[in-house]
Amino acid sequence: MSVKSTVSISEGQDSFPALVKAAEKGGVVTVTRHDEPVACVIGHDRMSAIAETLEILGNAVAMKAITEHRAGRTKFGQLDDIPE
Repeated sequence: MSVKSTVSISEGQDSFPALVKAAEKGGVVTVTRHDEPVACVIGHDRMSAIAETLEILGNAVAMKAITEHRAGRTKFGQLDDIPE
């Protein structure tokens, strides 16, 4: 069975195992009610990656380090060279 990327709630109820399988394979299925999106079925691995990305984006120290790296203002060395 091929899973559409958007299904109504009633379609989703009828094909829930297929929706989960599609999500496990990396797909995202939008669930609608009266043609309006109300939920998404997404795999655990993808959701974990999204949560990790949001955590990094919300961390000012991490974002500063990323910005410095992208601007070429970072130095690479040995961990032993870092003062304690």
